[in-house]
This record gives sequence, C-alpha cells and structure tokens, in this order.
Amino acid sequence: MARRYDPERRQRIIDAAIRVVGEKGIAGLSHRSAAAEADVPLGSTTYHFKTLDELLVAALRQVNGEPQTAVEGWERMLGEGEGSLAERITRLLGRLVEGDRGRMLLEYELYLAALRRAALRPVAAEWLDGLVEVIIPYAGSPATARALVALIDGLLIQLLLTGREFDADETREILARVIA
Repeated sequence: MARRYDPERRQRIIDAAIRVVGEKGIAGLSHRSAAAEADVPLGSTTYHFKTLDELLVAALRQVNGEPQTAVEGWERMLGEGEGSLAERITRLLGRLVEGDRGRMLLEYELYLAALRRAALRPVAAEWLDGLVEVIIPYAGSPATARALVALIDGLLIQLLLTGREFDADETREILARVIA
C-alpha cells in the first residue's frame, strides 16, 4: 500500500492537542486523544512526536506565537494609544480578559505545565524573557519590567481562579504602585 502524502498532518496533530488541552486539561492529553481529535492514526502522533512532552512543546510554541499571546502582539498593544504605562497595561489586560477566558485558561495551563515538565521550561522562559524585554523600554529597568510581568501573571491567574470580573481601576492602581 502506498503511503498517503499528508503535509498538514503534523500541524493537525498540534491543533488537536491544543483543543484537547483546552477541553480536558493537560491530564486529558495523550497520543491517543490527540490522534482521535486530529482524526489520524495513533502511529502518526508518535511518528511526529516521540514523547508527549514533544507534543506539548509544539503546542506551547504555537500558543505563544498567536497574536493575542505573542510577544510581538504585546509590543504592538503597549505602543498603541496614550497614557501612562499603568494605563496601557490595564487596557491590554482588559482586552485579554474581555476575550475568551477559556483560551486564557488553556494558555496558562500549558505555561504552568512547565512547573512539572522540564521540556516546557525553555519555551515558557523564552516567552517570559521576551515579554520582559518588551516592557523594559516603558518600565525603565529590567527589575521593574520583571516585576510587572510577574504581577500581570498573578492578576490574570487570580481572575481565572476566582471568576471575578476585571476591575480596570483597581488594576491600574496596583500597576501604578509597582511602577512607582
């Protein structure tokens, strides 16, 4: 039997893995669940991704590269409009939380999986360091930029955990205190 040429199969598997994690969490992802979601043979997932960590790295890289998550997207959004850095970050966070919270949950689930999966740590660190670099010109120092990135993560994780509504005034005040 001739082998079927399917140049998009690897990408379909990555997309399927992202959907599985979005619906069932990291614990729900396996080669089998990704294959079923991508509608490909199980052997295809193990051919393209020898380990589950390889598949998770590809998924995290893709999610980190999407416009709402990409460092370049943050750079563009911070450069838009007027106002203080606290106001700009507050607007950016407002846009993020007004969007799909399920998507934010997926992003953080993949990002926080790096706590237990060493293969994901370089990808997560690359995104964090890139975001710090984007914020430095606005924050004035690497330390302030890193503190702001940590604060942004903390604020977003708290919103996801509690289900609370985004409070722009409170967020702006918190950011202004760290920036000062």
